[in-house]
Amino acid sequence: MSRRYAAIGIFAVYVAAALQLRGQSTDAPLTEDRATSYILAPNDLVDIKVFQEDDLESKLRISRDGTITFPLIGQVRIGGRTPQQAARIIRDALARGYIINPQVTVNVLNFTKYMVTVLGQVQKPGSYDFPDREKLGLLEAIGLAGGYTRGANPSRVLVKRLADGREQVFRVNAKAMASERAPTFEVIPGDVITVSESRF
Repeated sequence: MSRRYAAIGIFAVYVAAALQLRGQSTDAPLTEDRATSYILAPNDLVDIKVFQEDDLESKLRISRDGTITFPLIGQVRIGGRTPQQAARIIRDALARGYIINPQVTVNVLNFTKYMVTVLGQVQKPGSYDFPDREKLGLLEAIGLAGGYTRGANPSRVLVKRLADGREQVFRVNAKAMASERAPTFEVIPGDVITVSESRF
């Protein structure tokens, strides 16, 4: 790319979205609080722009591993990050030998439907809509899958989560949680919950 520039101004990142939830969509933008806290997830459709570099504008869908392929810099992992963090990652990569002081904005054009996946020893393994994008406890999530099977071991539940571009694994004792001997574990959209099998 031959054109370089020195742009003056404040680095701006904003999120405007068409919300898609329970089969309905709206063109209303996110509130400021949601815009700063939203976590990009696989299958989200994002619009990425670089100020005064129209040929770099890209509408990309985040892959299952949380990555996109952006012009000049190639594969970039933005899943598990906020749009602001994603824009900084792209900005820093472009600044390394491609563009002087790039200003990057990230828009979420279409959200993937928020879901939680429950596997293992439950009655109905599968993925379930995340109710109204509100808080959801681990026991409630297991309830969405019909509860435990007879062979379940509620004291051994694994929760896998993508956060800050990395996979985290939590080992949770849901049995103790049910008897109020342990605090509630809050799941978030995209979590994969696996209920282990009892070993007799």
